[in-house]
Amino acid sequence: IGLNGKIREVIQSKHPEDLDVRLGFNLCAEEQAFLQKRKKVVANALKKVLQLRRDLHENEVPVIAVMATGGSVRAMSAMYGHLLGLQKLNLLDCATYLTGTSGSTWTMTHLYKNPDWSQKTLEVPISLAKTQVTKSKINVISMEYLKYYHEELIKRAKEGHISSFTELWSLIQDAFLHDEEYKLSDQRKAVDRGQNPLPLYAILNVKAEQISTFKFREWVEFSPYEVGFQKYGAFIRSENFDSEFFMGKLVKKLPESRICYLEGDLLFRENSLMKTPRDSDTRILQYREENASDDPSTIITSPSSTSGKLSEIFNDILTTRPLMEETHNFLRGLEFYKDYIQQRGFIDWKDTVLDFSPNKMTPQEKHLCLIDVGYFINTSCPPLLKQERNVDVIISLDYSMGNMFKQLELTHSYCKVQGIPFPKIELTEEDKKNPKECYVFSDEENPRAPIVLHFPLVNNTFKEYKEPGVKRSPLEMKDGDVNLINSDSPYYFTKMMYSAEDFDKLVNLSSYNILNNKDLILPPKLAGIHAGATLDISP
Repeated sequence: IGLNGKIREVIQSKHPEDLDVRLGFNLCAEEQAFLQKRKKVVANALKKVLQLRRDLHENEVPVIAVMATGGSVRAMSAMYGHLLGLQKLNLLDCATYLTGTSGSTWTMTHLYKNPDWSQKTLEVPISLAKTQVTKSKINVISMEYLKYYHEELIKRAKEGHISSFTELWSLIQDAFLHDEEYKLSDQRKAVDRGQNPLPLYAILNVKAEQISTFKFREWVEFSPYEVGFQKYGAFIRSENFDSEFFMGKLVKKLPESRICYLEGDLLFRENSLMKTPRDSDTRILQYREENASDDPSTIITSPSSTSGKLSEIFNDILTTRPLMEETHNFLRGLEFYKDYIQQRGFIDWKDTVLDFSPNKMTPQEKHLCLIDVGYFINTSCPPLLKQERNVDVIISLDYSMGNMFKQLELTHSYCKVQGIPFPKIELTEEDKKNPKECYVFSDEENPRAPIVLHFPLVNNTFKEYKEPGVKRSPLEMKDGDVNLINSDSPYYFTKMMYSAEDFDKLVNLSSYNILNNKDLILPPKLAGIHAGATLDISP
């Protein structure tokens, strides 16, 4: 990878440090330093959890990741419960990475404000989240708030940020759920000692003139350290995201955006997702067979009907606005070699027919066009599939309603086409009809494939048990009645306000599902996983 002419030659061969865009497929120095610190935390935690008789050697410490899907306010609320369950099992300290997209990022961004969040009980942040989810939202369109939105957008425009309707929606969503101001780079304080898992966020870059994720998509990852494309091996400092770059140099530094601008518009996109006129199952089969889809462009529209007074107020606006976020392209002006696919370390995603047309590649675009990953696959897995991260175990938290395995099956199909190690998702008809609380998927023939512990959002034994092994009394049975049946559910994706009772039920359910599957999560699944490692896990 390089730049044009003599500039390319000088920068590549003599002064690569002069670039403000980091070119390379390895992990950044900050993440590598984090991994060394976190490995010690994980080793100590696993020794206690697995009751090992000796300390773990460095090469025996597995890399465990917690991966959450999107799902609007439902994902945000249920994720608190899942993390609480992991905390009660002392497994949060065993995780190296925590990834999310859409609604699950709201949980993550709230937690990472606290530098020691995983070391303290999650009951406090859950209580704060409950206050936000259950409070009235009508004030977000008051004259006071409208004036505030207007002033904020004017300020950002003067600073040089690209204006769009999604920026307004980001501010509204922030008023819905957070009422706070901080930035992605601020999350470095929460990982500087390796005290928490490293947060990673996933999103897609598409073509602005043709928003079809089946024709063109590129995964973009965000961390407290960097923002970048795994595909190109091009990254910038997170505080420089949305600043202006040219030929790898920072030419105009803009103030770092509040984190709400990175996450807030995802609810808007996600609410539109379920009404997108496409058949994901059919298209992914075509993609699997042909390695690329030649289907007509996807037409993305907003829902024709929503619920709640506030949703009705915004409905006319939402059905006529674009669903993408444009930002300054930090790859602009870079010229990638025509044979860049052969570069060592390149991740050949085989994602787009445009990869072999240099004049149509992303560095030729003035702006990036970012949309929610749910328009392709509702997963935050791709950052974990980077071979340099060497993830051994993925704890998959799925917040889908309906088909509980669809997104995981699509991820497997996608990875199969890309040649990325990932276990096959094998299910019985009974599993599809009556899903259990936890599934373990692995590929014993391929040690490079991660073990996946999948937790679908189901209400199974929780109906009768308030705690693992503790049955409900007749008066407590109503607490186990959690409605997860799509449009009839209080957790339907358009619902942005829950009752206190519904919030508690969802958090308690997801926490219970983790705790009730302790024996499935713990040994031998979390031990002896790393390549070449054999652990004695007996007490």
